Amino acid sequence: MAERDLGVNYERKVDSMDSLAGTQNFYEDADNRRKRTRLIIALVLIALALAAAYYAFSAGKTDGAATAGGAAGGGGESVPNITVVIPGRQSVEAQISANGSIAARREMPVGIAGEGGQVVRVLVEPGQWVGAGQTLAVIDRAVQTQQAAGLSAQIRVAQADANLAQAELERAEALVGRGFISKADMDRKRATRDAANARVRVAQAQYSEATARNARLNIVAPAAGLVLTRQVEPGQIVGAGSGVLFRMARGGEMEMMAQMAEADLQRIRVGTRATVTPVGTNLNIAGQVWQVSPVINPDTRQGMVRIAVPYSAALRPGGFADARLVAGSAEAPLLPESAVQNGPEGSFVLVVGKGNKVERRAVKVGSVSDAGVAIASGLTGNERVVVLAGSFLNVGDTIKPVLQKTAN
Repeated sequence: MAERDLGVNYERKVDSMDSLAGTQNFYEDADNRRKRTRLIIALVLIALALAAAYYAFSAGKTDGAATAGGAAGGGGESVPNITVVIPGRQSVEAQISANGSIAARREMPVGIAGEGGQVVRVLVEPGQWVGAGQTLAVIDRAVQTQQAAGLSAQIRVAQADANLAQAELERAEALVGRGFISKADMDRKRATRDAANARVRVAQAQYSEATARNARLNIVAPAAGLVLTRQVEPGQIVGAGSGVLFRMARGGEMEMMAQMAEADLQRIRVGTRATVTPVGTNLNIAGQVWQVSPVINPDTRQGMVRIAVPYSAALRPGGFADARLVAGSAEAPLLPESAVQNGPEGSFVLVVGKGNKVERRAVKVGSVSDAGVAIASGLTGNERVVVLAGSFLNVGDTIKPVLQKTAN
């Protein structure tokens, strides 16, 4: 009995132990599953983090390479696109630039033509237009007027003597037929009559001389024009030694006296068109060359070109001006202003050479107009010239040229 109970208890104990072992295995399996799940989640998160880091690193590397490539001018893997133009050769006006001073084309110095005297009134001011013969200044003529009046009276006296001599001659002619007057007396009366008439003419000539001299007392304009300067004031005593009292520009015509190099002078002819710009203004005044100097200054190797220009208030004699003269036309490359750069050694452009590498080319600039900059020398017109971004490129940089069509 006791043994049976002991056996039963042992079996129950074994069953309980098996049950506990199974429960323990269950919890261990569940714990393992949780660990595997957490490991998988951790691996997924790590993979996502690595992918995000790789993407960020790749993007940063691309931006850095692009920046480095732009700074190095194509030295990296990224090559910049640069606009270029093939200018060819076009017909452009050959222009010559010059500068010089403004002056009256025909300056008229006006002074004393008569004997002079005290100035009573000055009737004009500088900058005023006057006509031919117009009085500029009035000279006191009180004494001269009295002298003219005396000469006028002498004419009347001489005329009275001539009338009397003529009357006596006529009476004598009436008596000569009766024998009362001899032929010799008649000759004397005729001589007396002729002398009286001569004295009349002398008096008239003296009066006319005095009148003309008095008319020259006033200072008058020799021709129509513009008064430039005035060197006389009322009360001033003027005479033959007073010099120039007024300066005038005949017709208001002006000119620019431009100094030009010997080589440029050979290309200028009388009638060449020019545009004159006074210093300090934006005016473009059309003019024309009317005289080219026949000699060259041996010291400066320059000659004088005189450009006639119409009157303008901006043109002041003695002032300075710039001029552009059109010396025919020529075939030359024409570039946008942005393509031409300037440095210590002069003007230059950037051209694309072999292997699309940037090269520097020195040029000589010709005429500049709204159409662009004409290149006098340094280019044939078949080169690929950088239009923009030239200041950001270095010689030797590799670029990708993008051709821009030129307007015909």
